[in-house]
Amino acid sequence: MKTGGGFWLLISDLRYGLRGVLKSPGFTAVAVLTLALGIGATTAIFTLIQQVMLRSLPVARPDQLWRIGDSDTCCFSNGYTQGSNADTQNSWNFFSWEAYKHFRANTPAFQDLAAFQVGEANAYLAVRRTGSSAPVETRNGEYVSGNFFETFGISAWRGRLFTDADDQENAPPVAVMSFRIWQVKYGSDPSAVGAAYQINGHVFTVIGVAPPGFFGAKIATENMPDFWLPLATEPMIAGATSRLRNPRLAWLDLIGRVRPDANPKILETELQVELHQWLASHVSEMTPQEKALLQAQTLRLTPGGAGVSLMREKYKDGLLLLQLAAACVLLVACANVANLLLVRGLKNRQQMAIRVALGAPRRHIVRKALIESLGLAVIGGAAGIALAYGGAGLILKLAFTRPDAWVPVDATPSSSVLVFALAVSVITGLIFGIVPAWISSHAEPIEAMRGTNRDLDSSRGGFRTTGAQKMLVIVQAAVSLVLLSAAVMLGQSLRNLEHQNFGFEPSGRFLVAINPKISDYKQEQLAPLISEIEDELRLIPGVRSVGSVLAAPQNGWVWPHSIRVEGKPEPGEQNDASSGWTRVTPGFFEALGDRIVVGRSITNEDNASTRPVAMINEAFARRFFGGENPIGQHFGPTPGSNAGMYEIIGVVADVTFGDRPQPMYFLPEAQSTSLADAEAQEREVMSHYLANVLIWAPRNPPDLPMQVRKALANAAPNLVVNNIQHYSENIDADFSQQNMIARLTWLFGALALLLAAVGLYGVTAYAVEQRTNEIGVRMALGANRLNVVQLVLRSAFFSVGIGLALGIPAAIAAGYLIASHLFGISPWDPLMLALATALLAAAALIAAAIPARQATLVEPMIALRYE
Repeated sequence: MKTGGGFWLLISDLRYGLRGVLKSPGFTAVAVLTLALGIGATTAIFTLIQQVMLRSLPVARPDQLWRIGDSDTCCFSNGYTQGSNADTQNSWNFFSWEAYKHFRANTPAFQDLAAFQVGEANAYLAVRRTGSSAPVETRNGEYVSGNFFETFGISAWRGRLFTDADDQENAPPVAVMSFRIWQVKYGSDPSAVGAAYQINGHVFTVIGVAPPGFFGAKIATENMPDFWLPLATEPMIAGATSRLRNPRLAWLDLIGRVRPDANPKILETELQVELHQWLASHVSEMTPQEKALLQAQTLRLTPGGAGVSLMREKYKDGLLLLQLAAACVLLVACANVANLLLVRGLKNRQQMAIRVALGAPRRHIVRKALIESLGLAVIGGAAGIALAYGGAGLILKLAFTRPDAWVPVDATPSSSVLVFALAVSVITGLIFGIVPAWISSHAEPIEAMRGTNRDLDSSRGGFRTTGAQKMLVIVQAAVSLVLLSAAVMLGQSLRNLEHQNFGFEPSGRFLVAINPKISDYKQEQLAPLISEIEDELRLIPGVRSVGSVLAAPQNGWVWPHSIRVEGKPEPGEQNDASSGWTRVTPGFFEALGDRIVVGRSITNEDNASTRPVAMINEAFARRFFGGENPIGQHFGPTPGSNAGMYEIIGVVADVTFGDRPQPMYFLPEAQSTSLADAEAQEREVMSHYLANVLIWAPRNPPDLPMQVRKALANAAPNLVVNNIQHYSENIDADFSQQNMIARLTWLFGALALLLAAVGLYGVTAYAVEQRTNEIGVRMALGANRLNVVQLVLRSAFFSVGIGLALGIPAAIAAGYLIASHLFGISPWDPLMLALATALLAAAALIAAAIPARQATLVEPMIALRYE
């Protein structure tokens, strides 16, 4: 009976709380909107955190999957040792095809063990349906083992998937198409399955379509696979640069399904033994350095249910930072709603006192107030989820700005996100409701007899507000200052990044991304092909200069080499002897606007019949030659026998190929060398497939992209052209993550500032309303309007000032917390902090000035009538 009575009492309280919410539509709308902003921002960020960092692969029993390795980095390793530094502790993460076969054949604890290509640098494919006259289309491919789909428990959507029989040397070439590409690019055409496609000039049969939602075993920001190809077809596509049969080249990730009775710890020990057995079979091929590190080689078995997430490492710090910022907005929103409830509670305090005087238990009053606040929170949470849908999509657009890149991230909140939003709503309801509920429950019966609110706390010389209201305003001011300071610093950091000195002027320059490799051009055709393309582009009106390059400044990653200089001793272990390098045509430096410091530039005379030459930049000259004149000296990539390979003919000014200027050398497209190291020779061959054509057209002709496409069609009809864009657009894309963090922090800072200003306005307006009589008395006794304004502002800024005093050291601490995201600005920057403080102070002044002006309009005689 008691339980039933409690239940009906709870139902009664819920009805009462709902009626109270509906009776005040204005109050409810403001409170719900405020909470929706805070909860929506928090839920939107958590949606992306769940997608990027917490979700499992959409496969059968992901808990049974284990990876051999513990790193999500890319892209491959050359040699019989890995991780030969203190950070990675000689840990193996990538494996050759031969090592994969060894593990698969000798590890019975794996029910299945699959291999797939490492990193984002997948197989770039030129695809066209056999017999079609349509242009060749660029697609992303990924090499996988024949048991890849079986390991994940995946069934085909149409047709069939690979088996081990498809991954054999003499098997007919086959491919599996992703569901997304089948739907988006091929219109869900059923005839695509079983059809023959030309892939990089070779005939493949598409045998099936993967199921919806399956994107492979990794999550990356670009180059997600459109087609999967068996590992055995890699030599056919890669040709001279094939990695499949080279045991030194580790380019595969391994993931397997462990048998239910297997112990992962024991399995890791077994794999460790197998690794050393395999390494022992190659001791005769090892260098002295590799032999010295042989016994230190280790590997780790890690859970593989989430696959390999390159995106996780890239975005985790930024997303966690934004989650903290969103939580700060939510805190400010809670403080705002708490203030609203306090004002409402104080206005109804006399009514609460009457109820207490009539015998109402205080716990019932607390419960009713909490139910009302929880009701508001749940409604606000529902509205926040609606905002989160759009908010997560907005963040996706800010984070992944490449229009041609598909990222396997769904902005739709999942069931776990909805549970998170509900939990946040309940917690926030308790946070902002508990103080007003406690104050309401402590209304004394004597207040009902007084009929006034004269016992409110007072601040000396100012208007009277409750201590709780003051504390909430202080919290809002402090948190808002932290967010504003972070937003100002991140915004300035982004401007510093975008306007740094790259060593060249992007204005008037265009970058054309081409792909001669997948266009099926042979190496001997490349130099005349690029020359013909450049000659055709120079005929376009407005074009001043044209040059080509493998990896352009601020456009991708350059290959590193360890360098040896002829006539100089071997560098010590502590000396950095590395340099980046790229390959260029004679017009590149003029098209880029890069200044020749000393010597000469690469010319058409530097061809296959002349000695190999190179140009270096100033950073290279400083690192390897100090104050010596480098012109005429020789160097080469390791080992020391290559030290005389290239003759230096010129030095150019530094330009930025990455985060900062670094040592670089430049080789002519028309010259080739032969290297003994397999990986170095592969890169030598690949380096001739120049991927970028740089055009200098100072007047920015509006129709230049169209003219470029026509010129390229004339010069090379079969050439795959990926993109044509202004160089500044290409640079902006490099800072997409920083742009996302800066913009969203600004948005959260602005929201916090607005909410804090609204909160201060509400507190000040309530104080003015409560003290209308006092204002009349003061004005009747001679106080002028300026005195009243000063009185109101002094009271308002008392709380704001305390908030600033607490917020400044907190903002400095936050600066150090986000130091890794700052460029060209210190975590403790007085100018940035002063700007954030000025913004908050200005908002507080506006918020307090409105009720201050209202206070000056009080008529003394009317106010005195109520005394």
